Amino acid sequence: MTQRPQRTRSLAKTRTRIVELIRRSPMTAREIAAQLDMTYHAIRLHVVTLERDGVIQVAGARGATRPAHVYDIKPGGDSALSRAYVPFVAHLTRVLAERLPERQLGAIMRDVGRSLATSFPRARGTLHERALAASAVLQDLGAPNEISRHGRTLSIRSAACMLGEAVHGRPEVCQAMATFLGEILDANVRQCCDRGERPRCCFEIRRAS
Repeated sequence: MTQRPQRTRSLAKTRTRIVELIRRSPMTAREIAAQLDMTYHAIRLHVVTLERDGVIQVAGARGATRPAHVYDIKPGGDSALSRAYVPFVAHLTRVLAERLPERQLGAIMRDVGRSLATSFPRARGTLHERALAASAVLQDLGAPNEISRHGRTLSIRSAACMLGEAVHGRPEVCQAMATFLGEILDANVRQCCDRGERPRCCFEIRRAS
């Protein structure tokens, strides 16, 4: 039972070391293998995974007779690797909640949701088709979910919360995401999130009147 978690941690640690090396200077898989005292084939598997996940990319080639791919951090990859975003947003939300009236904070969060929506394409089709598109967006943002129907209302429920560390019991944060979904769906969206010990996203969707 303990072998799989240990192996997962070991794989993650190796990939972190690979990224740290590439951050300092672009490298080939063989150069990384030499630095980490590992085989080329073992490093190659990690490199393929990191490239697939959008963390690194091929930035050129090195070598005269048999050129090898040189890997560098993909634009935006540093942001994806940063561990500062979650605590920063959590504390920002907490300070705003302490200093602003509830109504003003709610208005700001709805504006945040509208602004976020401008980065995503508008969903098309029937309400259910649009809900499926919204479900895929939430999945990409880190909230695995499923859609259910209750009469004329569709619900998207997740097993986790993509903003769990930032919520801290603040419904305004959930409302920001409801506004975001409402914009890309062109529908009325109401948050019904669980903000307990294990936060879970929940959004009810109705056709815009």
